[in-house]
Amino acid sequence: MEELTLTTPALLFSAISLIMLAYTNRFLAYAAVVRGLKDKFLENKDDSLLEQIKNLKLRLNLTRYMQIFGITSLLLCVLTMFLIYVKLQSLAVWCFGIALLLLILSLAVLIKEIQISTYALSLHLRDIEAQLNKVNRD
Repeated sequence: MEELTLTTPALLFSAISLIMLAYTNRFLAYAAVVRGLKDKFLENKDDSLLEQIKNLKLRLNLTRYMQIFGITSLLLCVLTMFLIYVKLQSLAVWCFGIALLLLILSLAVLIKEIQISTYALSLHLRDIEAQLNKVNRD
């Protein structure tokens, strides 16, 4: 196996930074939706809003795990670079391997969150289509 150099974990910095920016944007969008749903729910205690709030709570939790795994992966990349610097090559390889696994886990959680988001949006579209069909029949 080739020796791990400082540039290898450093290559992940930009990728992880961009991923974290995307995760943060998702989180901020969800926060805005939650605030809007709360106001709607306080106005009319509609049960369908409770389902949406429950769905958003799950998606926010998944986003939190995505962020935790991504940040920990970045932290371990920095630790890997430090271990390489202090000539602990074997430990650095293991640390970098764990960082890669955490990044993979973060991306896998993203896939799950996207599936849930897509399903939630399809329910909204179905409701809109039902309303349009009702209007067209009348």
